[in-house]
Amino acid sequence: MAKKADGALSEDEKFLFLDKNFINSPLAQADWAAKKLVWVPSEKQGFEAASIKEERGDEVVVELAENGKKVTINKDDIQKMNPPKFSKVEDMAELTCLNEASVLHNLRERYFSGLIYTYSGLFCVVVNPYKMLPIYSEKIIEMYKGKKRHEIPPHIYSIADNAYRNMLQGKSLNLLVLRESGAGKTENTKKVIQYLALIASSHKGKKETSITGELEKQLLQANPILEAFGNAKTIKNDNSSRFGKFIRINFDVTGYIVGANIETYLLEKSRCIRQAKIERAFHIFYYLLSGAGEQQRKDLLLEGFGDYRFLMAGHVPVPGASDSEMFEETLEAMGIMGFTEEEQTGILKIVSSVLQLGNIEFKKERNNDQASMPDNTAAQKVCHLLGINVTDFTRAILTPRIKVGREVVQKAQTKEQADFAVEALAKAKYDRLFKWILARVNKALDKTKRQGASFLGILDIAGFEIFEVNSFEQLCINFTNEKLQQLFNHTMFILEQEEYKREGIEWSFIDFGLDLQPCIELIERPNNPPGILALLDEECWFPKATDTSFVEKLCTEQANHPKFQKPKQLKDKTEFSVFHYAGRVNYNASEWLTKNMDPLNDNVTALLNNSSSAYVADLWKDVDRIVGLDQITKMSDSSAPSASKTKKGMFRTVGQLYKESLTKLMTTLRNTNPNFVRCIIPNHEKRSGKLDANLVLEQLRCNGVLEGIRICRQGFPNRVLFQEFRQRYEILAAGSIPKGFMDGKQACAIMIKALELDTNLYRIGQSKIFFRTGVLAHLEEERDMKVTVVIIAFQAQARGHLARKAFAKRQQQLTAMKVIQRNCAAYLKLRNWQWWRLFTKVKPLLQVTRQEEEMHLKEDELHRTKELQQKAEMEIKDLSQKHTQLVEEKNLLQEQLQAETELYAEAEEMRIRLSAKKQELEEILHEMEARIEEEEERNVVLQGEKKKMQQQMQELEEQLEEEEDARQKLQLEKVTAEGKIKKLEDEVLIMDDQNNKLQKERKLMEERIADLSTNMAEEEEKSKNLTKLKNKHESMISELEVRLKKEEKARQELDKGKRKLEAESNDLQEQIADLQAQIAELKAQLAKKEEELQNALGRLEDETAQKNNALKKIRELEGHISDLQEDLDSERAARNKAEKYKRDLGEELEALKSELEDTLDSTATQQELRTKREQEVTILKRALEEESRSHEAQMQEMRQKQTQAVEELTEQLEQSKRVKANLDKAKQALEKENGELARDVSSLSQAKQEVEHKRKKLEGQLTDLQAKYNDGEKQKAELGERVSKLSNELDSVTNLLNEAEGKTIKLNKDVSSLSSQLQDTQELLSEETRMKLNVTTRMRQVEEERNTLQEQLDEEVEAKRNVERNISTLNIQLSDSKKKLEEFVSSVELLEEGKKRLHRDLEAANTQFEEKASAYDKLEKTKNRLQQELEDLIVDLDNQRQLVSNLEKKQKKFDQILAEEKSISNKYADERDRAEAEAREKETRSLSLARALDEAQVSREELERINKQLRTEMEDLVSSKDDVGKSVHEMEKSKRALETQVEEMKTQLEELEDELQATEDAKLRLEVNMQALKAQFERDLQGRDEQSEEKRRQLGKQVRELETELEDERKQRALVGTAKKKLEGDLKEMEGQLEAVTKGRDEAVKQLRKIQGQMKDFQRELEDACNAREEVLATAKESEKKAKSLEAELMQLQEDLAAADRARKQAEAERDELADELSSNTSGKSAMVDEKRRLEAKISALEEELEEEQSSMEMLNDRLKKAVQQTEQLNNELASERSTSQKNESARQQLERQNKELKAKLQEMEGAIKSKFKTSITSLEAKVQGLEEQLEQEAREKQASVKGLRQKEKKLKDMFMQVEDERKQAEQYKDQAEKANARVKQLKRQLEESEEEAQRITAARRKLQRELDEATESSEAMSREVAALKNKLRRGNEVSFSAPRRGGGGGGGGRRGVIEAGGSDEEADVHDRDFNGTKASE
Repeated sequence: MAKKADGALSEDEKFLFLDKNFINSPLAQADWAAKKLVWVPSEKQGFEAASIKEERGDEVVVELAENGKKVTINKDDIQKMNPPKFSKVEDMAELTCLNEASVLHNLRERYFSGLIYTYSGLFCVVVNPYKMLPIYSEKIIEMYKGKKRHEIPPHIYSIADNAYRNMLQGKSLNLLVLRESGAGKTENTKKVIQYLALIASSHKGKKETSITGELEKQLLQANPILEAFGNAKTIKNDNSSRFGKFIRINFDVTGYIVGANIETYLLEKSRCIRQAKIERAFHIFYYLLSGAGEQQRKDLLLEGFGDYRFLMAGHVPVPGASDSEMFEETLEAMGIMGFTEEEQTGILKIVSSVLQLGNIEFKKERNNDQASMPDNTAAQKVCHLLGINVTDFTRAILTPRIKVGREVVQKAQTKEQADFAVEALAKAKYDRLFKWILARVNKALDKTKRQGASFLGILDIAGFEIFEVNSFEQLCINFTNEKLQQLFNHTMFILEQEEYKREGIEWSFIDFGLDLQPCIELIERPNNPPGILALLDEECWFPKATDTSFVEKLCTEQANHPKFQKPKQLKDKTEFSVFHYAGRVNYNASEWLTKNMDPLNDNVTALLNNSSSAYVADLWKDVDRIVGLDQITKMSDSSAPSASKTKKGMFRTVGQLYKESLTKLMTTLRNTNPNFVRCIIPNHEKRSGKLDANLVLEQLRCNGVLEGIRICRQGFPNRVLFQEFRQRYEILAAGSIPKGFMDGKQACAIMIKALELDTNLYRIGQSKIFFRTGVLAHLEEERDMKVTVVIIAFQAQARGHLARKAFAKRQQQLTAMKVIQRNCAAYLKLRNWQWWRLFTKVKPLLQVTRQEEEMHLKEDELHRTKELQQKAEMEIKDLSQKHTQLVEEKNLLQEQLQAETELYAEAEEMRIRLSAKKQELEEILHEMEARIEEEEERNVVLQGEKKKMQQQMQELEEQLEEEEDARQKLQLEKVTAEGKIKKLEDEVLIMDDQNNKLQKERKLMEERIADLSTNMAEEEEKSKNLTKLKNKHESMISELEVRLKKEEKARQELDKGKRKLEAESNDLQEQIADLQAQIAELKAQLAKKEEELQNALGRLEDETAQKNNALKKIRELEGHISDLQEDLDSERAARNKAEKYKRDLGEELEALKSELEDTLDSTATQQELRTKREQEVTILKRALEEESRSHEAQMQEMRQKQTQAVEELTEQLEQSKRVKANLDKAKQALEKENGELARDVSSLSQAKQEVEHKRKKLEGQLTDLQAKYNDGEKQKAELGERVSKLSNELDSVTNLLNEAEGKTIKLNKDVSSLSSQLQDTQELLSEETRMKLNVTTRMRQVEEERNTLQEQLDEEVEAKRNVERNISTLNIQLSDSKKKLEEFVSSVELLEEGKKRLHRDLEAANTQFEEKASAYDKLEKTKNRLQQELEDLIVDLDNQRQLVSNLEKKQKKFDQILAEEKSISNKYADERDRAEAEAREKETRSLSLARALDEAQVSREELERINKQLRTEMEDLVSSKDDVGKSVHEMEKSKRALETQVEEMKTQLEELEDELQATEDAKLRLEVNMQALKAQFERDLQGRDEQSEEKRRQLGKQVRELETELEDERKQRALVGTAKKKLEGDLKEMEGQLEAVTKGRDEAVKQLRKIQGQMKDFQRELEDACNAREEVLATAKESEKKAKSLEAELMQLQEDLAAADRARKQAEAERDELADELSSNTSGKSAMVDEKRRLEAKISALEEELEEEQSSMEMLNDRLKKAVQQTEQLNNELASERSTSQKNESARQQLERQNKELKAKLQEMEGAIKSKFKTSITSLEAKVQGLEEQLEQEAREKQASVKGLRQKEKKLKDMFMQVEDERKQAEQYKDQAEKANARVKQLKRQLEESEEEAQRITAARRKLQRELDEATESSEAMSREVAALKNKLRRGNEVSFSAPRRGGGGGGGGRRGVIEAGGSDEEADVHDRDFNGTKASE
């Protein structure tokens, strides 16, 4: 609910009710309407609020609301935002914009407000708060009892109460609680049961309280039992239900609970045998081990947590829970449920036996694979707990009885099969135990006799989830959710249909449940074509079926199904994909057949069925229905045991049972009214108040909430009552509805018609109006626009009224001014009119008869006036005294004011200091805040890394699980492989038997041959034997021909290999060409980058020039400031002069005042002139003061402008410096990239050279193979000749039999030596592979690894060649043996055996070839990996290009900003020029006014002189008043003269008035202009201040960024230091390796010396043999022929030496007896000569290699010297690198010393070897055999050492190169760091200088402001004094108006004087009125 009735919310109601003020927030509504807010996709927050700024076709530019950043997004990615009216809405179906973003935002807002329950149509969505909320108390239960859904806020109690109320009306209902582990399913299920137990038993009364534990209590206590046996701690949840359950609570007619029933689905029984690291098995295991007493532990044979193998992680505690207390609660709950003690102990024994089963260990026997149980203590414990015999149990496990056909056979089990059987038994026992407990609980809950009329069902099952590996259980869960989603769609369809029918709306109905039907049919369809489950059941019936065959059959059957997808070729063969409503899920079908059949050892189950324990026997009473071993044995060659046919009607698979239970559940749910509850887990960290947007969105997709929203979008989801619609939106159609009463439906129809909405967007029902999505948002926008128009109109009316009122007031003022002006003009006109003068003059003459009386009256009046004058003089004296006192007080006040100003200045200085300190402290505070923010960011980064590590841990755990599954698979495969091995061993045994038989036959044949040789008397028998031998030889010839064909085939295969190698070389050449093309592209890119760098450098030069210009401008402005300062000083001097002048004027005014007091005889006209002149003077003073003020304000504004310009220029300078720094960084990065690319190019060129070298090697190998083929052809011809000789040499065979046997033994030795060589090569191969695995890091190392692998391949090819050479040598030896054994018949069999051995060797060579092929495949993989790394490098290059383009964009933006700043500076310069011109004009005006003032003063002095003259004349007239009657004519003359003078004065006065009017107009214009300029300058100042503040903030940000960059540089320096240390360690290791290599080289040199000595011995022996050869020159021709045949194989050292050895032994044994043997001896000697030459050539080659190594060492020394020189140069340039250069120098010296020592050692060793050579010369015959073996060994070691030396040298070179590169990089990093530090310091210095300048300028500005304030105060004081003086003058004028009455002595003159005095009085009054009027008008 939005609010509560009384307004105030309690603590628990805050988590249920929504605040009313939040909903009706006008600010939020206005913000939404003004900004056009929408939702934009975001990686972190899912969706982010943004406002649309611009539309560009299909793209939209939006501004993010959070940070103001502008982003360009595709239109399709934008989602509409709901108006604030719909914020935190309780039912998300009411949202006008139904989309993912709005749903997520609504859930997030409610969750952060503590509102965890939200409706979404039929759904109640619950977000786990991860804390206890006070919303489950009895008070809340009472609140929800009996209330409807729309009356109260969302809650699980509301769902439960509505279901209960509907159930009481005769409907059975279900609550479906679904979602993944940790979301709160079980907790919400418990709350529902708690609520129902409370409200259903609250009115129960006193009935049936005698039952053992009330039914409601039992219902609540069933949950702890099921949780103990079915719940476990997982990664996501500490109390996760590992099974699904459907709780059915039965009620009677009155609403009482009469019983309950619980059904379970898919218990995760594998958890009892294995778990993840931080997870637990089922709770009951830990409860039992923690809470059992001593007696129980003895009875149950319990041990510690760590003693059980099935408890993988030992004791894993649950936070906030005690296992021992939970054990007691579980036992108590069992007691309440009616479990007997016997049943409880039986349950605990089963639990203990499950744990003990894991401790049974099997071992493999030595001779065979049969499993054995060496220690049966665990088995004894298990059998004791289960009540069975130990021997029977072990026999059933190790050698079970299996029915094969009609016979029963005992089959020995392997270790893997025994382990599998034990684990399967443990799982089955726990599963049966759980089902028994469930049945017992259901029995306890169904005790009552009352009949249930209706029921409420609560389904608590796991929701739809997608894992990395989805197995059979996940398919079942997802299938269940698919069915439930179909039910929801169908239910929603029905409710929508009912709603539309109720409202009478026409709508084409769509059953959305049919959308999910294809996926459901794919899984459960029985046939045509069969679904997944049906195919799985079908495969379980076939004996030879496997998981792969199941997937293949599934792919063939369902290939064209739209919801099915075949696996890719690269993936596992057991994978397939299904498209569910929540997305695509990849399933892995490994072990599905096993899981579907759930096989067990039927021998063990039979024992358990006959157990002595009644409880165990009851658990295993249905043993007929299990899948036994006889079915498993029928499977052949499968990865895991599957099944075949079992007894009819007995065997049912897991899939069938689950499908049946699911169909029952769905029928139950379809017959009831469902309520859907969806639980959502907000985060995986179990933290309250945190919501992971992407996680929640994924769950919303999976649990069907978004699917429901999709359905809502199809219809009319927004429904508004007629009254609400009219009340809110009537403003949009204000004039359309007539006055008076109207029906709501009619009014809404009229409004809709007026709104002109499309008919497809709305429907009008009976009580509501229905809208499609988005329509209400559109209406809200229209309403907001209408409201804004109305408010704008109201504001306009109010402003117009106020403006009219002010205008009327001004009009009245203008009319009053006009009246005053008109009266003054009338007076002025009448004053100069002659008739008026005549009237004023004639009027006193009318009373001539009363002159004396009037004279007396005038005298009296004169006396009175004298008295008044005396009084006035006294008053004037008093006033003068008061004036002097006031002047003294004024002086005192001025002194005090000066003191106060000084104190104020001091205080201001103190304030400035304090403000500076405050700024410093604020800066420190900002720095600390920035550091805190950085630390917080680091903390956030660390938390992110922690999360990543946790994710990695989870991934590793998942990988571990996968590895475990793979291990199980491998075990099963191992079982099958062992079976195969057994078969092969049987075959080997059979072959051995056959071989023995053949050997026996051979012995018999030998005996027969002996008999035949003794009984060889007759020629006929000889001829027969010869014919037999001939036949045998013919068969041998045929066999040799077969061998020849095989060799030809081998040659063809070699040709094929050659072609393959050529193709590979072509591919490599193509790759090299591609790499060259890439190198060319990279070079082109480098050239582009260099051009860009040059452009950037050009820009930098331009910016430096601009900077110099700016500095010049700054200097000019400083000069201008100094000029302005001088002008200011001159202005001050002028102001001081003006003040002096003002004082003089004041003194003159005082003098005039005293004179005016003295002159009492002045006329009215003179008084008017004087007052006007005083007014003019005051006006001029005011104008002067205003001009001075305006001038000072202009000066102040000019100063401010100048300071602003200086600040702008400094900011521009700083910006240019920043840009320069960025460009330097970019330049350095590009240089680094350039260097890396150059290194890559060099490495690629090296690779190309190596590939070419290898290609040449391959070509040489091909030529060798061709030569060998030719040799084979020659050997074939020789063999043909030798076969012809065999018939002639038959007689000599009998004599040479013993020698042939000895030679066969030697051949066996040779073969063994060959096999040892093969093993050595294999060991070398393994060593090389290990080396390959160690080298991983850089591109060059990877390429070197590839090179080493290629070298290995070459070596293996060479080894293969050696093997082939060995084979050829063996063939030669065979030919020799045939030559020598021509007359021996039985040697044929021996030769056949040799042939078999050769075949074996050939097979071994083939296997080696296959291994080489696998090594080649590995090389291919490494090549592919290198290609991938190359692609990654190309991607990095593209990223760098993007960075460069971004830098260019930033440069362009900076240029634009620079141009704008230049334009602004030019604009302000123009304004400054204009202001200076205006100031000059005003100065000229002020000068002209000053001139006018001087002229006015001159005229005033002339008037005063004339006044004095008039005064004297008046005095003369007064003195001559007695003669008035006499001199009337003279008076008339003087009167005329005076009148003419008066007229002249009037004209002068009019001229002065005109001038004054003109000055007043000019003054008004100046004032208006000054006010406008002042306002403009104030605005400019304010804008400039804001800009300066913004720029200052930007500078602060940039300083912080630079500090962060500096910290990054420091981190990089630290990393470089660590890398340097690592490299130093590597260098030390390499030095150690180098020492080992030098030692090995020394040893090799020693061995070479030994070989040289041995060769000298051989030479001496050969010389002796040559002497003997001279004696048998007759037989030398045949030996020369044989020597020619042996010259083709000079490179075969071992074989030739063996032939020479054999020849030498034959020569020593039969030198005198047989010439043939002598010839062989001589041939052997000639071979030895050749061998000697060959070895000498090899020694010379080795010496050359040594010289090359020495030259390479000298080259290295030269390089080191060059490096030292470079370091010295760098030392001269950079002092900071001296330490590193010294280290390098010391290292070089150490290497030189080591080199010298090694050379000395070499020389010493050579001397020692030479001395040893002299002593070690002994006889030839004793050492020949040892020398041969040593030669072979030394040759092998020499090859290995040469290979090792080459590899080590290459690695040494590479390491030197790496060290050099790392050193250069370290130097570059240091230079960069120092430059960055210097740059930062420089920027800080500039910033401090700019701040100091700004402070100085502000101080100067404040000082000027102070002076200006003082000047204004003094001017105001002066103006007050002037005003006071004016008032005094006015009072003095009023007093002096009666002064002319003294001259009224007699006659007409006196009367005229009186009349004139009266006239002057009236004129003075008129003047006063005129002055007051003008003052008011002003």
